[in-house]
Amino acid sequence: NNIKNYVSTVKDLKAKYKNQIEVRLGIEQDYYSESPATAYDYIIGSVHYIKFGDEYIAVDESENILLDAAQKYYGGDIYLLIEEYYKTLSDVVNKTNADIIGHFDLITKFNENYKMFDESDERYINAYKKAADTLLKTNALFEINTGAISRGYRTSPYPSNDIYTYLKNNGAKFILSSDSHHKDTLCYDFDKFTSLT
Repeated sequence: NNIKNYVSTVKDLKAKYKNQIEVRLGIEQDYYSESPATAYDYIIGSVHYIKFGDEYIAVDESENILLDAAQKYYGGDIYLLIEEYYKTLSDVVNKTNADIIGHFDLITKFNENYKMFDESDERYINAYKKAADTLLKTNALFEINTGAISRGYRTSPYPSNDIYTYLKNNGAKFILSSDSHHKDTLCYDFDKFTSLT
């Protein structure tokens, strides 16, 4: 299967380039993944779905999925959905044993210029701060992620500047990531954001 091939390839590359660069074997583990993540050099823990009953709601597939879910499951209150996202995220290190917390505010992927909701709303701020306060106790690194910039969804990395500032002021440590799915975007915009780490 794909994971076995991936692990085998990375191990081969580790051996091949051991005298030139350090190659590490990592995985991005979703909160609801059923496959255990073991024998990796690092784990990125991420939340791509929230659950309402038995239904999985994708938070990063489309704006319509989020707006429809807010109507269908949360009485049209997008902030209730957002609160569920951050509540789930607050447990991601505990659930995945992550070393790195992936794209902290992924829920904002389609929210450029506050298109869907107001990120300065007290309910939004309280939700992310509650998750941040829990995750800060884990000593996991927080990802500064340029993936949504390279794909044209955002003009700034995850997390937003306000969230970054809150995390930094409370002792967070960061790691730069492109969340790249293609070799051409492997180090996308790193020169702009290296100073944040």
